[in-house]
Amino acid sequence: PGAALVNGTDAVRAVRAVKTAYEIGCLRDGCRQHARVVATFPSLYRRGMTDLDFSIALEHALRLNGSLGIFRTFGGRMEIFMGSVLAGDNAEAPSAYDFALGGAGMHPTIPIGANRTPLRGGLTVMADVAGNFNGYHSDCSRTYAIGAVPERVREAHGVSIAIGEALAREGRSGASCEALYTRAMQLADEAGLAAHFMGCRQQAKFVGHGVGLEINELPVLAARTQACLEAGMTIALEPKFVFPGVGAVGVENTYLVTDAGMEKLTVCDETLVALE
Repeated sequence: PGAALVNGTDAVRAVRAVKTAYEIGCLRDGCRQHARVVATFPSLYRRGMTDLDFSIALEHALRLNGSLGIFRTFGGRMEIFMGSVLAGDNAEAPSAYDFALGGAGMHPTIPIGANRTPLRGGLTVMADVAGNFNGYHSDCSRTYAIGAVPERVREAHGVSIAIGEALAREGRSGASCEALYTRAMQLADEAGLAAHFMGCRQQAKFVGHGVGLEINELPVLAARTQACLEAGMTIALEPKFVFPGVGAVGVENTYLVTDAGMEKLTVCDETLVALE
């Protein structure tokens, strides 16, 4: 008598944002396995592929190397499979889902990922493919160039890496998530790339998010958030740029928040690798 039934979702999500030592061990192991497979992605490219062909090859490699293939998300309107491989202007295709970059997908009912874009010279292809090797998710993106791409696009890829490094240095326990988002926006603007940051026509309004038992956990690095980082949080940082006619560039990595900054857990080559 007198008891009230209340929704505990927010409280549970807040608790889950800070990982235990056991969970951190799971995330370290999963990120290490994920990065090891991502390092093989360039070798899986074959001339004449579409983005769908490449996506299937990457997913196949992840499954063969232990990825469980199931990815859990928070929110009844969120759906995701193993990730998105986005080539050319498909990186700019609007999506109903709350992702940095969505893609048109293979059918309007599920607007995410590859859409059979041929991987031709002058385009980039971004592989934003998640890992789940033990129930805990890791998020990692790498970008590849098909032949030669404009120098400005290559420069933007370097800016993405620099933004990630800056946020990792400043993202210690106690740091404001809103301040980190603002810092990323500032760095993109200083590089003259604000119009391309996190999309062009549809710009995502965040630059990072928590990961764990779900791929989209708290906190979110965005404007108007009151959250601050705490040691033990695991965060995916994804500063990305989109160039019409070329595609997306940038990297995404999963990090562990510590009192001294963020420790990168998905460690593998971040350069804009040319596939042919």
